[in-house]
Amino acid sequence: MPRRSQQERTLATRAALIGTARAMFAERGYAHVPADEIVAAAGLTRGAMYHHFADKKALFEAVFLDFEKSITDELRAFTQAQEGWSGVLLGLSHFLDMCERPEVRQIGLTDAPTVLGWSRWREIESEYGLGVVIEQLEQLADAGELAPGAPVAVLAQLALSAVIEAALLIAHADDPKRARTQAEGALVTLLSGMVLPPRS
Repeated sequence: MPRRSQQERTLATRAALIGTARAMFAERGYAHVPADEIVAAAGLTRGAMYHHFADKKALFEAVFLDFEKSITDELRAFTQAQEGWSGVLLGLSHFLDMCERPEVRQIGLTDAPTVLGWSRWREIESEYGLGVVIEQLEQLADAGELAPGAPVAVLAQLALSAVIEAALLIAHADDPKRARTQAEGALVTLLSGMVLPPRS
């Protein structure tokens, strides 16, 4: 078997740290996972971790970026199945389903705002999620279904903010199932104002 290059070893080490930390953060939460446990579970040394990440917070940010990419890729694949307003509704419903997953609730909606700070968390959310929302609104515009009055980029930012707030409500609710139902109804009411009524 040929020896791996330095770059391959570097990528493998980073992937092991991120994958191990992601699983442990999802199960127990950032505050309850010591760095030593992460490196031990990954079969690495503490020095290896600090060669790649300044500290546990930097590792968490890498985990969150990996998490956001996987969530966004899943959502984009799901929303491509159907276009128009019905596609928006399907995408919204699927995203809210995601919000009930323990990993999403713990990493994305509980730890990320606290560990990274509100501004950095929203910056990353916008970097990934905003693209999906813009794509959906542009599809509505191309189909002649988007109400005129505001640029797509502005509508997308406001829609994303509303969806994130709904996700937070679900994540921190005493009854997440009930909160999800109420949040979806409220979001559909809110977002439907962007859509032109069907032509008779």
